[in-house]
Amino acid sequence: MNILFIHQNFPGQFKFLAPALVARGHTVLALTLQNVTATTWQGVQLVPYSTKRGTTPGIHPWVSDFETKTIRGEACFRAALQLRADGFQAEIIIAHPGWGESLFLKEIWPTARLGMYCEFFYHAQGADVGFDPEFPPTDVGDNCRLRLKNLNNLLHFETADAGIAPTFWQASTFPLPFRERISVIHDGIDTVRLAPNPSASLTLNNALTLSRDDEIITFVNRNLEPYRGYHSFMRSLPEVLRRRPQARVLIVGSDGVSYGAKPSGDLTWKEIFIREVRDQISAADWQRVHFVGSIQYQHFVTLLQLSRVHVYLTYPFVLSWSLLEAMSVGCAIVASDTAPLREAIVDDETGRLVDFFDVAGMTAAICDLLEAAPVRARLGAAARAAAVARYDLQTVCLPQQLAWVEQLSR
Repeated sequence: MNILFIHQNFPGQFKFLAPALVARGHTVLALTLQNVTATTWQGVQLVPYSTKRGTTPGIHPWVSDFETKTIRGEACFRAALQLRADGFQAEIIIAHPGWGESLFLKEIWPTARLGMYCEFFYHAQGADVGFDPEFPPTDVGDNCRLRLKNLNNLLHFETADAGIAPTFWQASTFPLPFRERISVIHDGIDTVRLAPNPSASLTLNNALTLSRDDEIITFVNRNLEPYRGYHSFMRSLPEVLRRRPQARVLIVGSDGVSYGAKPSGDLTWKEIFIREVRDQISAADWQRVHFVGSIQYQHFVTLLQLSRVHVYLTYPFVLSWSLLEAMSVGCAIVASDTAPLREAIVDDETGRLVDFFDVAGMTAAICDLLEAAPVRARLGAAARAAAVARYDLQTVCLPQQLAWVEQLSR
């Protein structure tokens, strides 16, 4: 079959599926907004393209998001027209629609089957919006803007033949009847590579070498921001550091914003919450807090393998790969009692669930696990077993993804 992937930052969630389809003998292309010089990636032919215009200055803020998606959709449409002119006939299109690129592809290949990666459908209540009272909406019209933000999803429902979502909770955010066309299959975790390693070690700044003998707490975000509980975690540190004088805290994440709003003023979220807690932490204790920024993947794996307690917090939103990767490594996990975490973590079986806003409870959970090696071992082993049984790439997720593609073709 001729299979076309659409992802503005390809491969994204398709990094395992696309090469697997190449290995099965299919012709696989990917349209991407990246400015890439390579022509292929793991057998996938890369077709970069670009937008030709920007958003309209002064456009109504409620529709600016959809204008951006329309601009991207047009650019992808015209790139696909050229593909068709060059002789490519897409039979299956697999798209992450989140940025609008796949809006108009059925106009070019009306008989192609379109599979849609269903990451999240926005809601004014019951999900991320309004969850954190510390950051209330700044405009009473935000819910109106949010409804229009779903236009992209709603228009895709008309043309998509099937959907795929990584978790049951994320699938549940989509409205009926399209929800019935969504298969829940995770992207997959390489549990062979992401496995415990008793001999793991990591050197920070060419000066400090850490091993499994060290008492290490880990916290990982793409960007350090409230959506992923950075503020709650930072507020737990003064008491954690006081109670655990040997602990070191390794914080992974950049200074930007992946989700939600940027802070007002010149400071980043990272700086805001450092300033909030810094006076509560002695200079000596602060030396045990290490912000390592964004790190290469192999170092990230090692960091998880060193972790005695891994903390993962999130608003009710998209579940991060890093949580399942930590489970696969066998970390003892303290996680927020929020959807979709309840799908992955069972309290006192595969980790500890704590209220997202309960800083004292989070502090106690972290310190209790650091104190109790047998409990850490039990929870970590159960977390790894759950990751292997439910999210393993080769034995669970990839075979299901390939079966989904075969079904889509029929």
